Amino acid sequence: MFSCRDVAAAALVLAAAGSALAQAAAPSAGYAGIGRPATAKELQAWDIDVRPDFKGLPKGSGSVAKGMEVWEGKCASCHGIFGESNEVFSPLVGGTTKDDVRTGRVARLTDPGFPGRTTLMKVSSVSTLWDYINRAMPWNQPKSLTVEEVYAVTAYLLNLGGVLPDDYVMSDRNIAEVQQRLPNRNGVTTAHAMWPGAGLGRAARPDAAGVACMRDCATEPKVASILPDHARGAHGNLAEQNRLVGAQHGVDTRPAGAAAPVAAAAAAGPAPQLALAQKHACTACHGADNRIVGPGFKEIAGKYAGRSDAEAYLLGKIRAGGQGVWGQIPMPAQTLPEGDARALARWLAAGAAKP
Repeated sequence: MFSCRDVAAAALVLAAAGSALAQAAAPSAGYAGIGRPATAKELQAWDIDVRPDFKGLPKGSGSVAKGMEVWEGKCASCHGIFGESNEVFSPLVGGTTKDDVRTGRVARLTDPGFPGRTTLMKVSSVSTLWDYINRAMPWNQPKSLTVEEVYAVTAYLLNLGGVLPDDYVMSDRNIAEVQQRLPNRNGVTTAHAMWPGAGLGRAARPDAAGVACMRDCATEPKVASILPDHARGAHGNLAEQNRLVGAQHGVDTRPAGAAAPVAAAAAAGPAPQLALAQKHACTACHGADNRIVGPGFKEIAGKYAGRSDAEAYLLGKIRAGGQGVWGQIPMPAQTLPEGDARALARWLAAGAAKP
C-alpha cells in the first residue's frame, strides 16, 4: 500500500521530469547579442551532401549528350577530352573493363604491371561522383553547375569509362541502377567494426587493434627543416603565393639579401588588380611572379609588352581561353564581369605592377 505522502512525492518527481523534458524540447535562447538561429533557407544551402543510399539527392536528370557539351566547355581544360587529364591532374578514366562492370571488382587494382589508378578504378559509389562534382566543380567556379548539368556530367564521365551507353539519361529515379554498374562497387567493405549502426556488415571485432605502451616513452623529438641557400628562390617567394583558401602559408624563400621584406610588402596590400585576380580565382593557376599551372602575371606582361594592341588581345584571351601559347594545358574561358576583365587586361598590358 502507498501512503498519501508517497503519492505526493511521486507526483512531484513526475512534474519535475515533465518540466525538464519541456525545457529540453524548447529551442535554446542562445547568448544575448551573439549570432542568431540559422534560417531554414540557410540550412538548406549547406545541406547538399548526397549519401551512398542517395539521401539528399535532388530530383532531376541529365543525358550523356548534354554531359558531353558541359564537359567540353567546363571540364576538358583540366581533365582532358576523354578524361585522360594532363600533367597536373590525375586521369579519371581508364583501367576498367566490361568484365569489371559485370563483377563490380576492378581487376587491375591488383595488377602491379598497370601504371596507375584512375578515379573510375577506385570509386565505389556513384553518389561520391555526383556529390563531388556538385560541390567542387568546375575548379574555378565551384557550385556553379545546375542539377541537370551535374547529372549530365556524371553520366558522361561514366560513359567515357564504358559504364553507360551513349543514349543514357541519368536521373534520381535510375541512379540506383547506375550504381549496380559501377566497376568497383564491390571493392569496399563495411565489415570492419568501425562503421556506426547495425545492418551494415558490422563485424564482431575490429580488423585492426593498437595497444599503447605508455611506459618508458622516448622524449618527443623536435622536427624542423631548413631551405639551403642554393634552393632559395627556385620557385619564387612562397610567402607571396598563398591561395585564398586553406591554412597553408608559405615561408619567405627569397635569396639571402633580397630587398623589400615580405612583411612590408604585405602591409602595403596587394595592387587592386592583383586583388581582383584573387577574387576571380586567377591566382589558382597564375602566380604574381611565377608559374603555377599557367604562366605568372609578370611573364604574361613581358611577352606582350611590345604590342600596341596588348590590352585588346589579352582581354580576348581572358574571355575565350586558349591553349598552345604557354604549353599544352588549356585555360578555360572566363566569365568574370566585363569591367573586371578589362581592368585585368589593362593591368597586364601595363606590366602587371605590384605596390
